[in-house]
Amino acid sequence: MSEIVTIGNATLYLGDCREIAPTLTGIDAVVSDPPYGMDWNTDSTRFSGGQASNNRYRGQGRDDWQEITGDAEPFDPMPWLAYPKVVLWGANHYAQRLPVGTSLVWIKKADHLFGTFLSDCELGWMKGGHGVYAHRQQFPPPSRMAENFGVTAHPTQKPVGLMAWSLQRVKASGTVLDPFMGSGTTGVACAALGLPFIGVELNPTYFKTAVDRIGVAHAQGRLFA
Repeated sequence: MSEIVTIGNATLYLGDCREIAPTLTGIDAVVSDPPYGMDWNTDSTRFSGGQASNNRYRGQGRDDWQEITGDAEPFDPMPWLAYPKVVLWGANHYAQRLPVGTSLVWIKKADHLFGTFLSDCELGWMKGGHGVYAHRQQFPPPSRMAENFGVTAHPTQKPVGLMAWSLQRVKASGTVLDPFMGSGTTGVACAALGLPFIGVELNPTYFKTAVDRIGVAHAQGRLFA
């Protein structure tokens, strides 16, 4: 562990969650978008005819993303299943390692775009229950950029609204842990909901982004009732 940053009721760790999480106590919920184990190629210019731009406009890609740490290996959800409340996104990539629980669906495209470029939805797993619940929110590049100072924060960035919905769905009421914090979206959602947050991120670049975003979120105050 090389750095700890405290922002209001949020504590952010730069380090390996496998080492840090066992030292933490009082966690009410784990809500995270972990590495799926799909070895995702983060060079998005392959989808845009090789175009890249510092402005990151729609239709253009970027080849300067860093790789997603841990994504080259199969994801093991087991260390997180013992927590009292859990939401893990990307569940279809490691479903065989999960017990029966509630299925969450993020519908991220407008109806007329179903069946086009990449997936229409993403799937999450929530500990307990048997139901299936959906959140609809389009998140094209301009929306991703709007949530992070005019640039996309992370190659697998999730909308703040989705993570806030996840927190409400799991009925988080105490300290929330995101062991794979990435660009800090779960922490931003916690700030908006008034929930204490602990985030852990191994990549220094994304850690800095998370610190910046969560700092701004705390300065703005609570947004969601």
